[in-house]
Order: sequence, then C-alpha cells, then structure tokens
Amino acid sequence: MVSERFVSQKKKILIVDDHPIVRRGLAELLGRQLPLEVREGADNLADALEIIETFRPDLAVIDMSLNDSSGLELIARIKSDFPATKTLAWSMFDEKMYAERALQAGAMGYVNKKEPIEHMIDAVRHVLQGNVYLSPYMTSRLLHRACGAPAQNGNPLQKLSNRELEVFQMLGNGMTTKQIGRKMKLSPKTIESHRENIKAKLDLKNASELNRRAVQWVLENG
Repeated sequence: MVSERFVSQKKKILIVDDHPIVRRGLAELLGRQLPLEVREGADNLADALEIIETFRPDLAVIDMSLNDSSGLELIARIKSDFPATKTLAWSMFDEKMYAERALQAGAMGYVNKKEPIEHMIDAVRHVLQGNVYLSPYMTSRLLHRACGAPAQNGNPLQKLSNRELEVFQMLGNGMTTKQIGRKMKLSPKTIESHRENIKAKLDLKNASELNRRAVQWVLENG
C-alpha cells in the first residue's frame, strides 16, 4: 500500500534509457500505477543532465547503457550536481555485476529489466520514500559481506573496473576499438590498454578469446 506521505504530493520522475520504446513503456506503466509526473525524454548523459536542470525530478530511473556514456557515470554526476534527485539503476545485466557498483556511484536501488514490472513499481515507491531497494539476493549478499562472512567465488568479471566493464560490454555488442574510443571520448591507445587489462584479469590469451567472451556475456544477459 502506498503511504499517505507518498501520495500527498505528486512526484516527478525522469526515465533515462537508450531505447525510446522502453522509455515510453515504462513511463506509461508507472504513470498508471503511481501518482507520478513522468518524463521519458533522455537517452544520454548530456541530455539527462540538461533535463534535470529544468525539470528537477525527485527520481531518475537510469539504464546502465546509454548512448554517450555509462549509467554509472550519470548516477555519479547526478549525485554530485543534483543531490536532491534520487537515482534508481536498472539494467538487463546481472545484478551481481552492477548493483553494488550502482550503489557505490550513488544510486538508491537496482532493478533487473527481466523482473516483473511490479518489482519496478515497488522499487520506485521505496526509493521515493527514502529507502534503498535491492533484491533479497543482493540484500543478503551485502549483509553477509558487512558481517565479515567469507566472500563467495564470484564472477571473474567482478575484477573489472567500471571503465573496463564498459569496454567489455561494448566489445560484446560488436563495437571496434575506434568506435568504443569515440563513444567514451578516449583515444584508441587508451581503449587498447583497457583491453589488455581485461585480458589479464580474465586470463584470456588473445583478442579473439576476449571478443568471444564479451559476445557470449552480452548474449547471455540480453
């Protein structure tokens, strides 16, 4: 049940996702289910920050993959430049890979796109009320770590930095080093350095193994 405090004032939400159909669909669903003013008009960091400057949303729902940057970078910028705007991360990728990174960047929750829409509605409600939203699995995982429980053998991809994970994902989407460099506004030499670091951390012998592993990961999470 939505609390009286939640319904007492219509909240404003911005949807940031690189797929227009997804933005519109989520905006319509949230608008029907909750007393919200929803705007679904951004697919990149620059436009999102410009909209936030004028719209001043209470919450921004942010995909981890944007047209000009990563969602993690946008979350961090919002945390720094617009601290009154809460952020909720969502993605098609495994929460074990992105949920904790999103929280560290400043998000107050994480929702996997494969989950039922009811989970997103609950997440929006929780975050707007000032609470953190995570799946029961991620909540248990983080609590065990906080209590000093031994770390479980995780996915080797967790060794990657945020930048390296972003490069890995774009490789999995079939992008070349030059294309990745243009999108990330980094030199090809820097991207090659990231590629070498990824190969070392994942114990991959060559570029073919790296590309194959990246494509497999994207397909498994797509």
